[in-house]
Amino acid sequence: MERLKSGGGFIRIELKESPDERTTEIVTLAKKAGVPYRFCDKKSLDRAAEGGVHQGCIGYCSDFVYSDIDDIFRLAESRGEQPFIVIPDGIEDPHNLGSILRSCECGGVHGVIIGKNRQVAVTDTVVKVAEGAAEYVKVARVVNINDAIREIKSRGVWVYALDMGGEDIYKANLKGATALVVGAEGKGVSLLTKQLCDGVLSLPMFGKINSLNASVAAALGIYRKIDCDRQ
Repeated sequence: MERLKSGGGFIRIELKESPDERTTEIVTLAKKAGVPYRFCDKKSLDRAAEGGVHQGCIGYCSDFVYSDIDDIFRLAESRGEQPFIVIPDGIEDPHNLGSILRSCECGGVHGVIIGKNRQVAVTDTVVKVAEGAAEYVKVARVVNINDAIREIKSRGVWVYALDMGGEDIYKANLKGATALVVGAEGKGVSLLTKQLCDGVLSLPMFGKINSLNASVAAALGIYRKIDCDRQ
């Protein structure tokens, strides 16, 4: 539904033969976006979903369209805001990346930068977990994360790694153009990437486990940044 609202991106849509209120809304959106649709019996939808859950509707879409770093800066400029960027470093779990995209969309992040190597791409699972957010967040996929960090630093963005052993994030001033680097569980932010950052920020831990899920850490970092901007 969010992809239809944002302009389409579907080759076609197939729906169950006895539509309910939700699928009727999808048909309305499909008509508005000029996306072809047809009604199918449940067996056809089951076969198309290959055993997955389809909820009475399947959309066939083109590959995810990535943005570039310039697109992220242009979006921030169009809003009259300082760039706010999130950089997942080595995130391999599509569920984590999907959750990060959702937090970014809710938190007003202008864009996400991911690497092409040792990093999950924006797959169908990522899109599904993001629950619509992937249609709105600009994601730039770059050859080298460290080169991307050097570029955004040269354009006035302060880059901070979210990792252990750094400054308490609740004591840091994150106003202005900011990027947060989020490392993978177990690995954290890679050493060279951390060295390129302007600082390391840590979330306070009070339990026996000393790290958070990457998507949770990203969400907390995003909303700490929002809190700083509002002060």
